[in-house]
Amino acid sequence: MIVKVFEDKRALSRAAAEQAAVALRRSIHEQGRARIIAATGASQLDFLDALTKKEAIDWQRVEMFHLDEYLGLPITHAASFRKYLLEHFIQKAGIMQYHLLDGNADPREVILRTGKSLNSAPIDIAFVGIGENGHLAFNDPPADFQTEEPYLIVNLDEACRRQQVGEGWFADFSEVPRQAISMSVRQIMKTREIIVVVPDARKAQAARLCFEGEINPMAPASILRTHANATVYLDKASSSLLSPETLAAFAAG
Repeated sequence: MIVKVFEDKRALSRAAAEQAAVALRRSIHEQGRARIIAATGASQLDFLDALTKKEAIDWQRVEMFHLDEYLGLPITHAASFRKYLLEHFIQKAGIMQYHLLDGNADPREVILRTGKSLNSAPIDIAFVGIGENGHLAFNDPPADFQTEEPYLIVNLDEACRRQQVGEGWFADFSEVPRQAISMSVRQIMKTREIIVVVPDARKAQAARLCFEGEINPMAPASILRTHANATVYLDKASSSLLSPETLAAFAAG
């Protein structure tokens, strides 16, 4: 794993988008297509905006998979990740092949169908973030590091649910769903290349938890340290609690 630190969120997002664009072009050139996983959330907005503006990416050769979605939340709700991906990524880029997780349908059927499509071929690139509680996708602590299932029904912890209110997706804590469909940790880790976008001071504690503590299920994103081709993008605010020694150790992978 490599960690890169930038002045602010915009600089971080531009750099991450450039790496993502290079990876997409390479996969399309070498394989005729690119299969990707896309994250959502406030932290990903600038990154996705920068990526959709990149030139020379044949988005019609890109197949996108959904990372996670709330159970029981309609696509019309402001917090729906399906709505988010359609508006901020799929429609802007012109992606024609995509697999969205329908939180209003039978979750077992959604997991079975989407998981089968996901595992039909390797995933080339994953765009992910890290939650304020250190979660990876909606795998809150203690995350399941063992299951081989591609998608899980997970219970959302209080810190995760409060983050959603803090980001403005819900007006009140009581409105935040208690369960979601999430891609499993092991499934994410099977991806050939992972680009991790983690801006803002509110993620500083999570960055320290995951990159300076032990690799364990109580710090779910700490597992990224074991991936052979993961790049974490931080800004000065999100990296502020990491020691110079940690940053130096991860600077070269």
